Amino acid sequence: MKVSLITLGCRSNAFDTELMANYFKSKGYEVVNYQEQADIYIINTCTVTSEADRSSRQAIHRAKRKNPKALVVATGCYAQVNPQALSSMQDVDMVVGNSHKHRIVELIEEFLQDKGENIFVDNIFRQSRLESFDLITFFEKARPFIKVQEGCNRFCTFCVIPYARGKVRSVPPEKVIKEVELLARKGFQEVVLTGTQLTQYGWDMGTSLYELLRGLIEVKGIELIRLSSMHPSEIEGELLELITSEEKIASHFHISLQSGSDRILKLMEREYTVSDYVRIVDKIISKRPISAVGTDIIVGFPTETEEDFEQTYRLLEGLPIAYMHVFPYSDRPFTKASKMEGKVFSQTKEERVKILKELDSEKRREFYEKNRGRELRATVIDYGKLLTENYIQINTDKHSIPTGKVIKITV
Repeated sequence: MKVSLITLGCRSNAFDTELMANYFKSKGYEVVNYQEQADIYIINTCTVTSEADRSSRQAIHRAKRKNPKALVVATGCYAQVNPQALSSMQDVDMVVGNSHKHRIVELIEEFLQDKGENIFVDNIFRQSRLESFDLITFFEKARPFIKVQEGCNRFCTFCVIPYARGKVRSVPPEKVIKEVELLARKGFQEVVLTGTQLTQYGWDMGTSLYELLRGLIEVKGIELIRLSSMHPSEIEGELLELITSEEKIASHFHISLQSGSDRILKLMEREYTVSDYVRIVDKIISKRPISAVGTDIIVGFPTETEEDFEQTYRLLEGLPIAYMHVFPYSDRPFTKASKMEGKVFSQTKEERVKILKELDSEKRREFYEKNRGRELRATVIDYGKLLTENYIQINTDKHSIPTGKVIKITV
């Protein structure tokens, strides 16, 4: 039988899709591209925003149109958080939450045999380990991404992810180090550490991201260790000292701000202030001036006023950041913010998103110009394509260098 897997959302979903594909292959299924007609479609959904929900539903409809006789299975975060909404869709045959992804082949085969139960979702907070998702390496071109943890122990008032991914479960450090050593022996010189909330790595087993990085820095052959998104209040102290002093850690840091208003940050329950955030960014840039600091911003959080938005704009305008990802606020199931009064009009949110996206374009141009003429390390990620240590994508005529290698270039 032919199986097609479609991924929406973050890299955690991409990891999960890769592992599910391997499960199907090991059982003799043929995994095919989405463009081909398949007997089974697995839609790995996202629910981080209402737009993500809509995109997930659209992907489900497209799959059923491609082959009306196919079995369409909705899995992922939307399936975990709102299984009834998906099961009520005419084009959905099965719903498998994140709690049951590791059993997806078995569950599909049982369903095909007797057409019995078609919703498989359990309380994700009962999971205390990563099941068989304990170590997954996903390759984006020539860059290995290593998923070292799952889940989040914070409950920011706007965020549904803890309900979709559960509490923190980490991969033992010795397993991560062993995997990176193997990748180094295969010739890879950059690795990317990622997870649902990377800076919470080790919270469940008495260790920390700082301790993991100290071990990974010692791996011979690895030139760059890139970190995925980090929470500002979780990179203080020794971790901040390490990432601003260790050359092996790529000078690219994505640190989510969400708002430049202390009042809104408090309502979001982010547990840091604007001045805390500024201090972290200033330290990174002062210690490692080439660094690219990226951020996430939510506009139109409940009760956000013009003054709150102006504070955010002025802060971002003055901060030495390289780029920003801007999102309009949307209510998410189970969250405190969804029950708050003072919702901001859609048109106002759209206007504010547009203003910040224009600022983002300016920030990107400024960052690129600042790096012109600099000597930087860069990873060969594809034929004629490089990615610098500070996250600048470059086309090059250096075609003879093997992918996965880190070289020095002048921008």
